[in-house]
Amino acid sequence: MSTSDQLIESARELLWERGYVGTSPKAIQQRAGVGQGSMYHHFDGKHALALAAITRTAEEMRGQVSLKLDAPGTAVEKITAYVRREREALKGCPIGRLTQDPDVMADPALRAPVEETLAWLRGRLAAILAEGRERGEINAALDPDTTASAVVAALQGGYVLARAADSTQPFEQVVEGILGLLAQ
Repeated sequence: MSTSDQLIESARELLWERGYVGTSPKAIQQRAGVGQGSMYHHFDGKHALALAAITRTAEEMRGQVSLKLDAPGTAVEKITAYVRREREALKGCPIGRLTQDPDVMADPALRAPVEETLAWLRGRLAAILAEGRERGEINAALDPDTTASAVVAALQGGYVLARAADSTQPFEQVVEGILGLLAQ
């Protein structure tokens, strides 16, 4: 892994664990095993590195989700594959956690990849739900846009419940609840 990649990966991990304010350049350098000069050779500072880390996290999430949503199958099968995909429920969603970071949300550049990824996710789910509704696979009364938003919100809430309980069971219940609603 290149030095730049080591720095980005370290920043990603620390942003997920500690948030923007809690992620110092020194902590990033220590985790990456590189010196200050290496960091500033590749990035103008913490902000530029954080933006690269958030952007990579967003791209990775889109890639993982696309693997599930682009697979063959019915709308319900695709959404089932997405909501049941492997996750670290107790750590929370790396994109969702960033929405709770006031410093990330207050900065338009740092906020953009977070906002774009969640909008992309809602849009992808809505498109799949619309196709499923047209093919008679899901209840015709379900609005694709509001249902997609509800799915994303429920999953994000599932992370919160899991973290609060220090158990994956609440997240698993949310997943089953989503699937139960889609099956009706």
